[in-house]
Amino acid sequence: MADTNDLTRNSDTRDVPDTQRALVATGEELAALLHSDDDEVLLALLKNPSFAETDVAVLLARKNLPAGVIEEICTRREWLKTYALKKALACHPHTPRLVSLRMLRELYLMDLVQIALLPGVSAELKRNAEDQLITRLPQLPLGQKITLGRRGPARVAGLLLAEGHPLVVPVAMDNSHLTAAQVLKALAREGVPESVVHAIAHHRKWSCDYNVRLALIRNPATTLAVSLSFLPELTVSDLRELAAPGIVPEPLRKYLEAETQRRIRAAEKSLTANEEYLDDGSTV
Repeated sequence: MADTNDLTRNSDTRDVPDTQRALVATGEELAALLHSDDDEVLLALLKNPSFAETDVAVLLARKNLPAGVIEEICTRREWLKTYALKKALACHPHTPRLVSLRMLRELYLMDLVQIALLPGVSAELKRNAEDQLITRLPQLPLGQKITLGRRGPARVAGLLLAEGHPLVVPVAMDNSHLTAAQVLKALAREGVPESVVHAIAHHRKWSCDYNVRLALIRNPATTLAVSLSFLPELTVSDLRELAAPGIVPEPLRKYLEAETQRRIRAAEKSLTANEEYLDDGSTV
């Protein structure tokens, strides 16, 4: 038979409000309260002497954690000294903006890359993580630049491509996150090394992108042979635009004009042939 006092104690524990229990809970009871949806209970847990950094990490893993609880966590300097908690706060969608920015400045390089590429992270936070990476680029050793070129976000890979280091350019161009927009920005940068232009012009992917081809033709570092190889794929309107005075070197401009005229004549010939075919009565 159960002891009456034990039953009374168990009943009393159940009757105590969760907010008060949170102040003194330990072990499994504390762990259960970490998943409470009540803001007051979570705030009370933060005052519990038994509440540890590991418990803070469990809270910050909850994407629905209320902003008020996060703001209270941010006031505890002893918790902000732990790297894992800094990273968790930087990534959390409800962390105050200024706190997130401060935490990002203290994160390791590849953690910034992870945040910049992580699905579900806000666009602003991704942008800020990229900004931190870009700020550090000038001081980074070559090995880390190669790693960023291979795995970094598009904006970072584009900047590393534009720098033109021969060991970084190939991996940056093969970066799965690199976009045509960033390749175009690299080509448009003042002083971009000729080696970068040539590498893009011969890359199996980027040399086939239509807009990249247009940019390459406009770039004075692109060889005449490469530019001529692109002409058959261009539209007549783009050929005419590029053939305007002052857009490309004069030798290339003559080829552009000739290609434009060839296309026009071919179109006129085709149209005439179709008209004759219809006049012949062979089809309706």
